[in-house]
This record gives sequence, structure tokens and C-alpha cells, in this order.
Amino acid sequence: MSCSGDQVIFEMNARHRRFLQTLSLAALLAYTALFAYQTLSRGGVVDEENVLAEKLHQRAPLEEPSVTSETSSATATLRPPSTVLDDVFISVKTTKNYHRQRLPIILKTWFQLAKAQTWFFTDTDDPEFQLKTNGHMINTNCSSSHNRKALCCKMSVEFDTFIDTDKKWFCHFDDDNYVNVPRLVRFLGDYNPREDWYLGKPSIQAPLEIINKEKKPTQKVKFWFATGGAGFCLSRALALKMMPVASGGKFISTGEKIRLPDDVTMGYIIEHLLKKPLTVVDQFHSHLEPMKFIRREILEDQISFSYARNKDEWNVVKIEGFDTKYDTNRFLSLHCFLFPHFNFCPR
Repeated sequence: MSCSGDQVIFEMNARHRRFLQTLSLAALLAYTALFAYQTLSRGGVVDEENVLAEKLHQRAPLEEPSVTSETSSATATLRPPSTVLDDVFISVKTTKNYHRQRLPIILKTWFQLAKAQTWFFTDTDDPEFQLKTNGHMINTNCSSSHNRKALCCKMSVEFDTFIDTDKKWFCHFDDDNYVNVPRLVRFLGDYNPREDWYLGKPSIQAPLEIINKEKKPTQKVKFWFATGGAGFCLSRALALKMMPVASGGKFISTGEKIRLPDDVTMGYIIEHLLKKPLTVVDQFHSHLEPMKFIRREILEDQISFSYARNKDEWNVVKIEGFDTKYDTNRFLSLHCFLFPHFNFCPR
């Protein structure tokens, strides 16, 4: 009786185990089939994502930082924060003697592309141009002369005015500069304003060398500087580091110490005192270089232009357009070449 009962129990257990095994196998097969179906059904999505990634990768070179012949690829920041026009503080240095002579062409052309971002720093009150600039003319109360102290005085006010804003970039230009505003903004988009950037173009072939008389024995100091005649830009991070030696009028005293003008003083502070190098940008142009050699096909890629009169010959951009008697410095013709939609441009 006992043996027979054990056998029945054994057979029942065996059937139970076979049932569980069969059930487990069925569940495994069902899971496998479901997994295979999900994998196959997602295959199209995965492929689409891969194709999109490949397309984005192919487009990436169009958005990489532009690098000049004197700027290594390491000078531009990988994927910096996006830059928009309102991130830029544009200052234009002028003087009362040039208000009527130089400002009207600026106000008619590139100022129209950056009215809220551009400020004019001068040495007198001028209600007429205060109105024409939408209240963006600042009387620095500096001298109207062109000596180094007056120049440093204006640059000091420009710098302090920028510091008091929330802008990411400080870009200085002179009143004989044409600024390609959209190109400037795209260019700055290749750099991170939270890093130290001094962007511009030197006007000399070798670093400037001066004597530091404060050290005994006297020492020679070498440094590069970006010429103010072509324009230059500073990141906010760098400007903040400059404050102990440049803000609150200290820029003027630094310039007096080395007895050099504003753009040289800027280079001295950044390259010598702060040990931050100038990043050379060939797309900035001053009147110290021949404008006629800037080829027509690359005009759209340039950031700033200038002009000058050398005896009876004008150093200007070579561009067709308005009559030279009407458009002597060629800024009007240049503007219509770059932005033909303006209503004064010929159709």
C-alpha cells in the first residue's frame, strides 16, 4: 500500500514537472518571438536615426570655425554657445570734427543692421546726431585731439560702458570703418565668450618692443596688439579679467605709463600683463592696407573695411556701383553689393 502510494505520488510529480517545463518552454518561445518582432519593427527607426546622424555629420564642416592662415584650428572653441546680434556691444570712436564728414554714411548703411547694439563715443554734445543715432551717442568728455591720452580716454569710457552691460562681446571700430554686421555675428559664434579671446589684426610685421622702466635694470617687453583702425573684439571673460588694470580710468593711467595710444595699450594689458595671446583674424581690415586687393568674390566673408585718401588717390574697396563723386569711400556701393534689398540700392 505504501509502495503503491509512493509510486502514484512520483508519477504525479513527474507529470507536474513535465507540465512546468512545457509551460516554461512555451513562455521562452513567446518572449523570443516578441523580442524578434520588436527588434525588426524598430529597425526602420534605427536606420533613419543613423541616416540623419550621417547627414548632420556631413553638414558639420559648413559650421566649423573659419581659421585664417595665422590662426590654428585650436583657437576656436568646439560647440560654443550660440551668438546672436544682441550679444554684441559695438562701439564706434569718433570726434566732433568728423560727425558730419564720416557718420552719415555709417548711419545710412551698416548702422541700420545694428541700431540697438551700436554706440558712438565722441567728445562733445551733438543734438542732431544724438537724434539720428536714436540716443546712442555718448559724450566721453575727453579731448577732441588725436593724442594718446585723448584716445585712451575714449577707449576707457568704451570699455567701462561695455562692462556695465550684460553683453558677451565688446567690438571696437573707428568712424572710418564699414562693419559687415551679419558676418561679425557669425564669426563670433565660433568662439566662446566665457573663455579669454582677443580677436583682431596687427598692423605691424613683428611684435612691438618697448622698454619697461619700472623694472631695475630696465627690461624689454614684446607684445602684439590689434590695430584699432581695423577693429577688434574682446570676450566678456577676458574683459572681466582686465578690470583691475583697465576699468574706472585705470586704462588711461596704463596708457600714460607706457606712453602709447589706445589700441597699443589694449594689447599691452592683454598680451603682456594678462599673458593672453592675440588671435589674428585676417577678415578685419584697416586703411593701413590696400583695400583694392580685397577680391570681389570674398567681400561677403570680410568683417570690416576702411578707407583713406593718399594725396590724390583714394585707398578704397574696388567695387562697382555708385559714381565715385557721390560715393567717394565706396561704402554705399559696398553696402548695396552685400545687402541689395535696401531701398536706395539700384534694382
